[in-house]
Amino acid sequence: MNAKKSLTDWLAEYSIWVFAFGYFASYVPYSLMVKLLSKGLLPALNGQSLAGFTLLPISVSASAVGMVIFLIATRWWKFAARSKIMGVNLPHPTRWTFLSGLCTAMIIGTTTLAYTFEGVSIVFAMLLMRGGVLIIAPIVDALSKRHVRWFSWAGLACALCALLVSLVDTDSYTIPFLCAIDIAIYLASYFIRLRFMSRLAKSSVTHANRKYFAEEQMVAAPALVLILAIIAVFGSGEMAQTIRAGFTAHWGMPYFAAIIWVGIFSQGTGIFGSLVFLDRRENTFCVPVNRSSSIIAGVIATLALTFFFDQRAPRATQFIGAAIIILAVLFLSIPPALAKRKAARDKLGS
Repeated sequence: MNAKKSLTDWLAEYSIWVFAFGYFASYVPYSLMVKLLSKGLLPALNGQSLAGFTLLPISVSASAVGMVIFLIATRWWKFAARSKIMGVNLPHPTRWTFLSGLCTAMIIGTTTLAYTFEGVSIVFAMLLMRGGVLIIAPIVDALSKRHVRWFSWAGLACALCALLVSLVDTDSYTIPFLCAIDIAIYLASYFIRLRFMSRLAKSSVTHANRKYFAEEQMVAAPALVLILAIIAVFGSGEMAQTIRAGFTAHWGMPYFAAIIWVGIFSQGTGIFGSLVFLDRRENTFCVPVNRSSSIIAGVIATLALTFFFDQRAPRATQFIGAAIIILAVLFLSIPPALAKRKAARDKLGS
């Protein structure tokens, strides 16, 4: 009984770090392969680069398939709400998890779109998006009346400092109107999603978290595939043409498998990133854990491009940012562990 309770306590306390590592391990190959495809660095491309929007249809479709495989393999689909349709008992999302899944689909789409605007550097766009979510986290906690501990504030501050260091690498601080709208949609989607999570999940009850996860994931990737298909069929202009080509032009090509892997690893980031957010602790704790993992993964992917594909080496500021992120992780992990150990000693002493 004690051993079982101890294992349960351990999983509740440290699973977020396991999920954060899974997010990191998925984000490194995901971001690396997107760069290889978009810059034409894969030998199969013969120097031809692929536009970001043309990668989305197949990669997101692969993500949707990966989501189905994950839910079946873990049997988490059984936690979803169920209704009988023509005598068949089918899982489905609720109204709120459906809306959360749509927000997740918007996050996926706007993230890619933010890196396509002319005159906006990737670093600056990343700063606005990740920094915005870090700022949103304590606001959501305040609205949800969650207590924010001091080391969560410290970790949040370190993560924000790491992002601000990136400003040194930014050549231009101007932002087009459409890009501003895109990032506003991204941040609004994250705000709504985190609010739903705080209200419906982020619980010590495993069933509630898995129910929310399964129902949200049922919506996110399939909804984005549907949106892309609608744009491809009914849209006009360069973006619609690029998306249309993404559905038809890559089949049978030697680089096709690479696009599939982009989708699989993208789904990995979605799975593990969501599980980090769903941890029962406050958003001011969970969001820096998630953002920190992606920043370190980005540095590792950039180093891989440098050593193996002769690309520009990361600037010193990126290493400084990674060092600050490690400090953030220390703030987020060591104080609660020490506090728990002290509580255990006090309990034995009494």
